[in-house]
Amino acid sequence: MNGTFTHPEHLTVTEMLWIKDQVQKLDLSKDPVYSGRVEYLTDKQKHFSLKLSDVMKKDEHQFYFRIKTNVEKERWTGYPGVQLRVTELHVEAPEEVTEGETADLTCNTTCSLTDPTFIWYKDGRPLTTKTIKNNQLHLQTVSSEDAGSYSCAVRGDQHLHSTAHRLRVRYSPKNVSVSISPSDRIIEGRSVNLTCSSEANPPVKIYSWFKGSTPVGEGKTYSIPNIRSEDSGEYTCQSRNDIGERRSTAVNLTVTYAPKRVSVSISPSGEIVEGSSVNLTCSSDGYPPVKIYTWFKGSTPVGEGKTYSIPNIRSEDSGEYTCQSRNDHGERNSTAVQLNVQYPPKSVSVYISPSGEIVEGSSVNLTCNSDGNPPVKIYTWFKGSTSVGEGKTYSIPNIRSEDSGEYTCQSQNKHGERNSTAVQINVQYPAKNISVSISPSGEILEGSSVTLTCSSDGNPPVKIYTWFKGSTPLAEGKTYSIPNITSEDSGEYTCQSRNDHGERRSTAAEITVMHPPKNISVSISPSGEIVEGSLVTLTCRSDANPPVKIYTWFKGSTSVGEGKTYSIRNIRSEDRGEYTCQSRNDHGERRSTAVQLNILYSPKNVSVSIRPSGEIVKGSLVTLTCSSDGNPPVKIYTWFKEGGSSPVGSGQNYNITYVSSEDTALYYCKAQNEHGAQSSARLPVSLKDHPVIPYVAVGVGLFIVALFLTVVLWRRRKRQDGNTGQTNNPNVNQTGRNSALPSDDTSAVPENATEAVTSRH
Repeated sequence: MNGTFTHPEHLTVTEMLWIKDQVQKLDLSKDPVYSGRVEYLTDKQKHFSLKLSDVMKKDEHQFYFRIKTNVEKERWTGYPGVQLRVTELHVEAPEEVTEGETADLTCNTTCSLTDPTFIWYKDGRPLTTKTIKNNQLHLQTVSSEDAGSYSCAVRGDQHLHSTAHRLRVRYSPKNVSVSISPSDRIIEGRSVNLTCSSEANPPVKIYSWFKGSTPVGEGKTYSIPNIRSEDSGEYTCQSRNDIGERRSTAVNLTVTYAPKRVSVSISPSGEIVEGSSVNLTCSSDGYPPVKIYTWFKGSTPVGEGKTYSIPNIRSEDSGEYTCQSRNDHGERNSTAVQLNVQYPPKSVSVYISPSGEIVEGSSVNLTCNSDGNPPVKIYTWFKGSTSVGEGKTYSIPNIRSEDSGEYTCQSQNKHGERNSTAVQINVQYPAKNISVSISPSGEILEGSSVTLTCSSDGNPPVKIYTWFKGSTPLAEGKTYSIPNITSEDSGEYTCQSRNDHGERRSTAAEITVMHPPKNISVSISPSGEIVEGSLVTLTCRSDANPPVKIYTWFKGSTSVGEGKTYSIRNIRSEDRGEYTCQSRNDHGERRSTAVQLNILYSPKNVSVSIRPSGEIVKGSLVTLTCSSDGNPPVKIYTWFKEGGSSPVGSGQNYNITYVSSEDTALYYCKAQNEHGAQSSARLPVSLKDHPVIPYVAVGVGLFIVALFLTVVLWRRRKRQDGNTGQTNNPNVNQTGRNSALPSDDTSAVPENATEAVTSRH
């Protein structure tokens, strides 16, 4: 771009520059936008030119040249300036395509070009060393790697690139990976973050976390605060966007933790006798696995290793033993176990010859060694629990596989006997003859200790014994002990023996636990309200083995019946009270908790009492009180006056204030509850000198007088008859007649006394 200028001779040009902004007037050579692309050219003819390199579309602008002189106010800008118009290449293409589709990019220009050759660039680098004869770039089966910035140029003007076009490729997640923080060892109790990373367009918005095949969380990060050993396992992340989904490769999360659940088992588990061998085995859970086991008697360390053995145990070995398990993350002590050594014979052992491998058909000698005082003279050999021989040495010529098993020697002197630790003779052969023995072998009572022992043949020897109750695994080991056995332990038990050649289960052994009755309860039928006169049945239920056959019923402490049910027909109020059922079998008896029978009945024994109880004076206060027996208790009392047609009062007490002769009468009360009503007997209320009912008083008086006269007359006649027998004096008889009442009057009074009272009324 060129410009020319002239100026007055008295002025000197000090600076010439090009600008594009008439306000800021920034020298283009100092503008960062044009850095390295601006060059000013001038000559003596006062031409001033601007050379702009690497012209781009954004350079399209109005440019002006400016002159500064030695006079501050003499600064000039050339108008109208020079308009720069730029024609450039541009790329036409879709903004976004989905992976797997095709895409066409076209290089367009408004310039007239003769047979142009186009060059394509991706992210500033040529796509191919070969030229492309047309202006179109075809992308077949687009992949995520095709995303980028595309531009084009014409050969010969490679420095003039089109404006870059950004091509975005939509694709489902790929390169899905999981990182674990912290990345080093994971210790129980700390927090762990699993972060899912993936490539996708559009970006992944849904992250799903799985432990194994179980979903456990959502989000780019899955956090496990206070991680536990149970959280160990394989974790995967599934990333999903609008295009599809993909899972990461599983990462293994291994939680390390200090030992826990430290326990000690004692073998043998039963009674420990001086001279036997005792093994304490420490079991614990820890990661990394426990390698250091330390044994303590009290607070004193006594040994190392997973198993602490006390051969030929002595009485001094009694005490509390604990096992301390340790790994890289800490240590923990077991609960103390008690060793109680008793004192029968001791130090009994068995030596096997030959001491190496025993082959079927060879001869084997078992030799029993023991320490006793006096020396042992009687040796008895056992295979399992069966006696097989006598003597210090027990020989088995031409041994067979059936001879495999546990052998013990029993040494006996006058102070007792002791068995050696069992020695195993293993004749090599596949596993067979698996059986279970129960100790004790007789009836098993609840609360006792039971030991199940698994016996089997195998070559190599069986090392793994698994105990089952039904189909549920219970424990490991040759013996399975149930201390303090309960009825819930009843069932079928089997032992599974395994060696290198396979496994086999024993025939099921049945354990039936006998126990006295328990869980005794009484049910009442009907279960609701019990009304007098109904039928009530009490039923006794209990759990016992053998089943209960004798049921005894008690009301309070009194025996009232036998049998599983106790029925009360036409129940009465007298039957109410506490009832218990006593259940009995061969192993004991137990009573149920008492149940209360509450009998509902209508009022009975209704009576009336009067206060004051003596003579009633006119004008005084008289209180009649009604008493009754009823369930529920009587709440409704109604008072009646004999001869009246309606009640005279209500309530348990009836008061007559200022009693007068008009109040003299027979009174009674009627007691009522939800189940019925009953009236009392009549009670007379009378004033002094004013009988309640005069004709009753007269009748009673006449009756007493008649009775008195009858007695007097009878005695006189008897006396008269006596006098007649002694003398025949007529004067005596006349005197007797004169002193007696006429016979008609005498007989009339007692016979008609009551009728006279009634008629007078």
